Amino acid sequence: MSNELHTGPRGHTHRALIIVDVQPTFCEGGALAVAGGNAVAERIAAYLPAHREEYDLVVTTQDWHIDPGGHFSEAPDFIDTWPVHGVAGTAEARLHPALDALVADAAVKKGQYTAAYSGFEGVDDEGRALADILSGAGIEAVDVVGLAESHCVKDTALDAVRQGYRVRVLTDLTEPVSPELGRIARADMSAAGIELAPSY
Repeated sequence: MSNELHTGPRGHTHRALIIVDVQPTFCEGGALAVAGGNAVAERIAAYLPAHREEYDLVVTTQDWHIDPGGHFSEAPDFIDTWPVHGVAGTAEARLHPALDALVADAAVKKGQYTAAYSGFEGVDDEGRALADILSGAGIEAVDVVGLAESHCVKDTALDAVRQGYRVRVLTDLTEPVSPELGRIARADMSAAGIELAPSY
């Protein structure tokens, strides 16, 4: 399968890149900072120009909270409740500045009025769900990158498998909330048949 990463859409696989929640709110200095988040953003920014022709579709996802109810808490348990983060329209909720040059084919926002971890729970500005965006483009396989590996990357990747896609998580283009949660997430993804592979 390693050669498939470099064959691109002119071969037999129609592939999408899903860039999950690469937002300042999840990077150093943000409300829910992931250690190494800024570096992940920079690595994704460097990866995409060199590999853009390998993808038929590039989609970004963003936490875009308006009033997510019990998802926010002043006394968060960091399992089901969290500090305020990713508030719609704020600088922290925008895509990371490292991705300013990115021209995505679709941008999905999630979690407006409820907790949402998977990109498949979101919609674009036209109201299209991620599943519809992918199927409309004839996508067969997806690569998932972004933040955080242990949460939204994992849930997006697992939902992609449930949708019938062949899925890879590019391990050098993501970081978990903690090493332990990262190990658990990788075990869950591997058990679901997701390929964990570096981008190089």
